[in-house]
Amino acid sequence: MNPPPPPTADHDDQVTAQALREQYESGSTVDQLVASSGLSYGTVLNRLREARTVMRTSWQTRRMRDGQARRNLAARLRRLYDEQGATLAELAVAGSVTRRAARRLLIEAGGTPRTTQQTLRIRSAADAARRKKLALSLRARYEAGATVPDLAKECSYSIGTVYRLLHLAGTRMRPKHHHGPARSPRKRS
Repeated sequence: MNPPPPPTADHDDQVTAQALREQYESGSTVDQLVASSGLSYGTVLNRLREARTVMRTSWQTRRMRDGQARRNLAARLRRLYDEQGATLAELAVAGSVTRRAARRLLIEAGGTPRTTQQTLRIRSAADAARRKKLALSLRARYEAGATVPDLAKECSYSIGTVYRLLHLAGTRMRPKHHHGPARSPRKRS
């Protein structure tokens, strides 16, 4: 009896690299993709590489497929996303997953993906609050007698930045002093 014929080229074309990538990123292993597609292990790997798929380690796959671990990861990523204004790329790094998987986990945890503009607004608001707090701290030290160059050196900022922060805090500036040797008053003739 003859063995069954190998899959035709038409069958190979039906299993696109993008379809394999989507299945892989949703948690399927390479072995499962081989079994479901009928392609060889090497062909599946080549197609995944062709689709620029970020490959997982075995422990990442286990963690992703374990229900409770997946829910915990999704919740942690959502907290980062909501509370710290993290981007999807930052979530992917924090969770050791792809951006697409991070987005999927965020949605599973009940989060709503933001637009780039929304993320920038969140970050700028957080930066403004941090900057205002620093400005008030510098103001208190300036009013206690510290000089602008001393404050700049302590904070590792330029003198100009310290002046801007003091201005932001509404600091009343001291008059400038002439540094160096005292000048003798001019005599009028």
